[in-house]
Amino acid sequence: QVQLVESGGGLVQAGGSLRLSCVASGRTLSSYTMGWFRQAPEKEREFVAAVSWSSGRTAYADSVKGRFTISRDNNQSTVYLQMNSLKPEDTGVYYCAADINPLIYKSSGHYDYWGQGTQVTVSS
Repeated sequence: QVQLVESGGGLVQAGGSLRLSCVASGRTLSSYTMGWFRQAPEKEREFVAAVSWSSGRTAYADSVKGRFTISRDNNQSTVYLQMNSLKPEDTGVYYCAADINPLIYKSSGHYDYWGQGTQVTVSS
């Protein structure tokens, strides 16, 4: 089992920044892929970004490319999502997820473990 705990959400004005953190525990993540997803009210959960723990390879949704950066801290077993130039359409609950497969998939169905989510609200 892997436990994931997100933090760092909040209310920010458009153009501002937030950094989300996801602390993982329970298993070694060396072969995992870690992802961030988000879900806005009345919308489906969507892929935001992911990083392969072993290779460091990353992937992003087109809507966040150039604004968001995903990174990992091996020593702290933590994944970060730095979000800059935030827009109102970035509003939603952000979830951290872990996939035991080291390849990056953008479908939520591939991910095996999920955190409880953290709310991000961007005001206009």
